[in-house]
Amino acid sequence: FENCRVSSSAGVDRLKLPPRGWNSYDSFCWTISEDDFLTSAKVVAKYLKSHGYEYVVVDYLWYRRLVPGAYVESLGFDVIDQWGRMVPAPDRWPSAKSGKGFTEVAKEVHSLGLKFGIHVMRGLSRQAFDANTPILDITTGRAYKESGREWRAQDIGIKERSCAWMPHGFMSVNTSLPAGRAFLSSLYHQYAEWGVDFIKHDCVFGADFNLEEITYVSRVLKKLNRPILYSLSPGTSVTPTMAKELKGLANMYRVTADDWDSWGDVASHFDVARDFAKAEMVPGEGLLGNSWPDLDMLPLGWLTDQGVNRGPHRQCNLTLDEQRTQMTLWSMARSPLMFGGDVRKIDMTTYKLITNPTLLEINDYSSNNMEFPYVTGKILGPTMSHLTRQSRISMLNRGSDHHHARGVGLTSCKDSNANGWSVESLDQYHEQICWREEGEQLNQEPLCLYKRICSNDHVLYGQDSRQLFTSDDGVKSCLDASPRHKITSREWKKQPSFSTCKGDANQMWKLSSNATLRSSYSGLCVRVKQVKGNGHSALDANRSVTTNLSLNL
Repeated sequence: FENCRVSSSAGVDRLKLPPRGWNSYDSFCWTISEDDFLTSAKVVAKYLKSHGYEYVVVDYLWYRRLVPGAYVESLGFDVIDQWGRMVPAPDRWPSAKSGKGFTEVAKEVHSLGLKFGIHVMRGLSRQAFDANTPILDITTGRAYKESGREWRAQDIGIKERSCAWMPHGFMSVNTSLPAGRAFLSSLYHQYAEWGVDFIKHDCVFGADFNLEEITYVSRVLKKLNRPILYSLSPGTSVTPTMAKELKGLANMYRVTADDWDSWGDVASHFDVARDFAKAEMVPGEGLLGNSWPDLDMLPLGWLTDQGVNRGPHRQCNLTLDEQRTQMTLWSMARSPLMFGGDVRKIDMTTYKLITNPTLLEINDYSSNNMEFPYVTGKILGPTMSHLTRQSRISMLNRGSDHHHARGVGLTSCKDSNANGWSVESLDQYHEQICWREEGEQLNQEPLCLYKRICSNDHVLYGQDSRQLFTSDDGVKSCLDASPRHKITSREWKKQPSFSTCKGDANQMWKLSSNATLRSSYSGLCVRVKQVKGNGHSALDANRSVTTNLSLNL
């Protein structure tokens, strides 16, 4: 790899950019050892640091002893200190002996010019709760006392609020109690004392949303004498509305369930990335800096399997094209880039993909990245000026006469009358989506909608377009399935509903293989039918509108 070490981030303040690094989970699950981790960190420092990969993160269960009977859901195999706090299992992390925790590992990572991260769970462990350990008061160095008594784990643990995906492992603490807050303070001050630079806080977001704990932990981190990047997980059921409650609290937050090396997992991220971009949350206001929606780790290269007691043993199941698609989407979405494969066995193809300078530059510096049809940037190619006013009006008016015009409406996609849409060539460069009724003569003019890319001020014709339109001069408005609710076919009258073009879900349409134009929002399809007219089309040209169909092709 020596000839591939081209720096893409020299002299850059990466605190303002999407975080980038390596996480042990996809390649080691929970079984990684100190030796494996530090060996991996040295590879990251040598080959990936110059490309902005600066964090090396130990994922979950670093406190669990790797002995017979221990697995992800087992109970009683974790190492805790006298205050009920998790500490590295010495059989896997020998430098943690004598109460050193991760101090020596962090020092070694820092000597490589990298930053050290760990995964932690919500609140209190079941093991500490069962042992009813005392709580450390960091202001005195002794057991926490209040109202004349010593407080313990069972005073603050909330068993009914256990972690949804690890119910036997961890539970929330009552942050309304001073003792609960004292316990959390003792946890995160210990992490800071170890030299931790990155904390992945799990089972507090998404379906496990615990805003109270997130808020208090964020407050503790903010008061420390050095920055610690604060990451939240998991991302199941996360919405932009939920994420907006994190304003100023965290630096990255998962917005999807776990991503593994299957195309179904990758494909599920497109709509999520679109929604957070649309919500203008890339980036957002974070803890002492920016915050970033996190699409999860990149499971590329040499991997393990989910939930097993086994390290890396297989290649990524994604095809090369699928891997390229994933890396491109993550970069365009400006997601944190956390590589998950075994860096000790990284192959040249994977290495070149995750260090592609164009993708990394997009990830670092691009802005206003949105799904079509709305794209901000340089507009290339001809605009609408090459069409005459009459030809633009005729796009919707084709096939109409003094007595009849064609009206656009919605119907059930099972309605055979909705089958009539197809792609036709406009010329050697451009395509259009046209409606032809069964039995219609080929020499008859069809009703056609043109594919386009739309920006703030221009229209661009081209083969990569994703929007359909008919046009006259004037104000843009879009055909939608209802701006306020999922309209039914019975509610749809002779005239369609049009509203200001916003690129919302109710204005998105898909051309299906059965020749229908379907709204994924309402589940209904577009049909065209003859309506009585008075010499004008169903949309009179004098109304001066631009009618749009946003189309996923």
